[in-house]
Amino acid sequence: MRIQILGAGKMGSFFADVLSFEHEVAIFDIRPEKLRFTYNCVRMSEPAEIADFKPEILINAATVQYTLEAFRKVLSYVPKNCIISDIASVKTGLYDFYKETGRPFVSTHPMFGPTFASLDNLSSENAIIISESDYMGKIFFRDLYNSLKLNIFEYTFEEHDETVAYSLSIPFASTLVFASVMKPQEAPGTTFKKHMTIARGLMSEDDYLLTEILFNPHTPEQLGQIRKELANLLKIIETKDAEAMKAFLHEIRQKIK
Repeated sequence: MRIQILGAGKMGSFFADVLSFEHEVAIFDIRPEKLRFTYNCVRMSEPAEIADFKPEILINAATVQYTLEAFRKVLSYVPKNCIISDIASVKTGLYDFYKETGRPFVSTHPMFGPTFASLDNLSSENAIIISESDYMGKIFFRDLYNSLKLNIFEYTFEEHDETVAYSLSIPFASTLVFASVMKPQEAPGTTFKKHMTIARGLMSEDDYLLTEILFNPHTPEQLGQIRKELANLLKIIETKDAEAMKAFLHEIRQKIK
C-alpha cells in the first residue's frame, strides 16, 4: 500500500519507521531539515510531489495546532479515493471537516507519545479508533495497532473527548499544579523526583497541545472533582482527623487496585 505521512515530527517519524518495512511510504514536511533523519521512505517538501506518489492512505501527523491546516494544504493533490486520517489527541473540528470533504476518512488516537512511552514495547499502551470512521480505514489501523500490541478501543468522537478529559486533563492539571508550587530541593525524596520527571516531560510538550487538551469542554467537570477532593483532604489535615484520613486512604486504595 502507498502511504503518505504529513509531518516529520516524533510521531510522524515513528509511523514512517513502523510502516516502511511493509508498505511504500512517503513523508512530507514543509521544513526539509526535519526530513534528514527519516529513512526507507520517499522524502517530500512540496505538496505537488504527493500527486505523483498517488497515496492510498494519508496519515496526518502534524502537530495538533496545524492538523486542519496541513490537510487543507495538500488535499487538492491527494486522489479522491485516498483514505485521509489523523492521529490527533484533540479532535475539535475534525468531524465537521471530514464531512465537508466527502472523502473516506479514519480518525484514531494512539494514547502514547515519545516523551513517556517505551516505543519498543507498547503492550501496556492504548489506542482509540473513532467509530464514525470508514470501515476500510478502521481495518487498516486496527491491523497496525494490533501489530504494535496496543490495546484498542473504539469510541465516538464525543466519547473520545470525554475520555481525553479524564485520562489526560486530570494528570496534566495535577502535574501543572504540582510544578507551579515547587521549589529547588537539595535532597529530594524518591516520590518528589518521580513527580519532577513527569513534570519536565509534560512541559517539553507543545504549548498549544497542552492548552487544547485542557480547554476540552469536559475538563472543567473533571477539575471540579479534583477541587472537591482537595478540599476534603485539606479539611482532614487541618482537623487532624485520623479516622477520616484512614477512610480516605482506604477509598483511594480501592480505586487504584
